[in-house]
Amino acid sequence: MKTSPHIIIPEDLLQAATADGKPQVLLHACCAPCSSAIVEWLLAHGIEPVIYYFNPNIYPQAEYEIRKNESKRHAESLGIRWIDEDYNHDGWRQAVCGLENEPERGRRCEMCFYHRLLATARKAQQLGISWFATTLASSRWKNLDQVNAAGLRAAETVSPAVHFWPQNWRKDGLQDRRNALLKQYAFYNQQYCGCEFSLRDTK
Repeated sequence: MKTSPHIIIPEDLLQAATADGKPQVLLHACCAPCSSAIVEWLLAHGIEPVIYYFNPNIYPQAEYEIRKNESKRHAESLGIRWIDEDYNHDGWRQAVCGLENEPERGRRCEMCFYHRLLATARKAQQLGISWFATTLASSRWKNLDQVNAAGLRAAETVSPAVHFWPQNWRKDGLQDRRNALLKQYAFYNQQYCGCEFSLRDTK
């Protein structure tokens, strides 16, 4: 394993190089602020991120569009491939049906993570990218164990050839770097996780 020193790059990922010699990872991005330091770190370590924006949990749609456009702006500024998935909030509501009154970091969040990361694992399989990760693991609103469990479950559901990279992206100064890049890019910085229930619980 290659370390930095707390962020561990799986050897199998390093060996999964593309034609240009760089390993790829499909990076599920929840927003530009949470993505920025992770993307910078990956590029600095010779890993090519492909950004996958799939966040049908975000409410209302106007909020979704703001976050999506910031993610796209960030990727375009770095010349990184950015993939936009359809906004299907009704489908997300069906996935979390019955969990509406769960508290933040409860079972609704677990299902939300799985719903999004299952789509990411399927997209990785479709693209022929053997590894995926998520910026959800860097958010102050998320439970890291829940995120990693959802990612591992999603990979297991899709294919033995698709692997989730469980990682604490708050280590090695990335949280401080995130805050610096937030100011540098003048990103829109949301004040709640994303769904109507997290918005409700902030009031």
